[in-house]
Amino acid sequence: MQTRFSKKQLQNPKIAKAEKIIRNCVHCGFCLATCPTYVIEANELDSPRGRIYLIKEMLENDRAATKIEAEHIDKCLSCLSCVTTCPSAVDYMHLVDDARVHIEETYKRPFFEHILRRFLAFSMPRPLFFKGFLMAGNIAKPFASFLPRQLEAMLELMPKASKVKTKNLSPVQGKKQYRMGLHAGCVQRAVGEHINIATAEFLTRRGVELVIPQHSGCCGALSHHLGYEKDAMAMARAYIDSWKDDIDNLDAIVINTSGCGVSIKDYGTLLEDDPKYAAPARRISALAKDITEVIGEIGLGTVTLSEEIAVAYHPPCSLQHGQKIINLPKQLLIEAGFLVCDIKESHLCCGSAGTYNITQPQMATKLKNRKIANIEKTNAAMIASGNLGCIIQIASGTDMPVFHTIELLNWATGGKKPEI
Repeated sequence: MQTRFSKKQLQNPKIAKAEKIIRNCVHCGFCLATCPTYVIEANELDSPRGRIYLIKEMLENDRAATKIEAEHIDKCLSCLSCVTTCPSAVDYMHLVDDARVHIEETYKRPFFEHILRRFLAFSMPRPLFFKGFLMAGNIAKPFASFLPRQLEAMLELMPKASKVKTKNLSPVQGKKQYRMGLHAGCVQRAVGEHINIATAEFLTRRGVELVIPQHSGCCGALSHHLGYEKDAMAMARAYIDSWKDDIDNLDAIVINTSGCGVSIKDYGTLLEDDPKYAAPARRISALAKDITEVIGEIGLGTVTLSEEIAVAYHPPCSLQHGQKIINLPKQLLIEAGFLVCDIKESHLCCGSAGTYNITQPQMATKLKNRKIANIEKTNAAMIASGNLGCIIQIASGTDMPVFHTIELLNWATGGKKPEI
């Protein structure tokens, strides 16, 4: 794609980086068929190609973002399905992330929208605060229909707060073979601790000593995708600092929230210009592994599942498109004794996408309904996925039980059966 940036503009490293990405786009249109918002809306501005044009015009003219750019870039899920499809290897992920930052720095959002986004960025990374909000939300649920659509969507999605807590150190069962860290997450510590516990049960049974740093907080993914770059970078630095006492003694940092996995694996890029944190960021990124990657290396162990259960596997976008982990989770479920059912249009997002199902509830609901319709056609007994956001999103629209992949793998190899 031809660009018209001036020499002065290109002296800015961010603009130079964006210009290089934009020029890689050959306007072929392959991305249109796999972009969820284009599939639903058939609007060129709601496609990756259209958004690249909007970003190009905004940056070339060195101007503040307008309502048009904010509207169509906000509608992007950052699912990265377009990156999987693109024959020109356009680095859309970093381009749209930089565009979000530009929008937040130059566009004045409507008051309610601004407050909502700031509230999400503040509350979700703080498990105790978020648990308190869940309690208040359950009281407000009967009045949901009287609230703005975004707040109504938030209440509809609201899961139960976790009543259990993961230990900061899980000793190995039997002979110690590995020492790994567990990324416990932030929202997951509030509502998905059962996933962390299943992870710990499985890994300690396989000879892994598991540690969670005392002060490990949010990885910054939520703030980053809302365009709050400074907040995200501060969280990333704090996250890196939390591992400093353990980093030299770890075989891996295990991640069971694939949305976090994309961001942590990208720390090397996020902090590449920080002289103090660039090297530690690359080290953390190199250690970060999805739970299925870890199991692929250390093995499942003895399978004890006595019945063949049909499972519809929903691959999170952040796993299949963001981390390029496509077949491994399905292979592990099959090895564990499950009958894995493929879902039609499995490359399309379920509409969760971090805070997307709250900030863009109309589009998120359309994608959720489309995803659930395809899942229910499999006639599976249950659904498996590798990301808490997807699990909450899908569970809000179906009676089929939805579990994290590690919950099923733990159960199949001698661990606790997940609760329905």
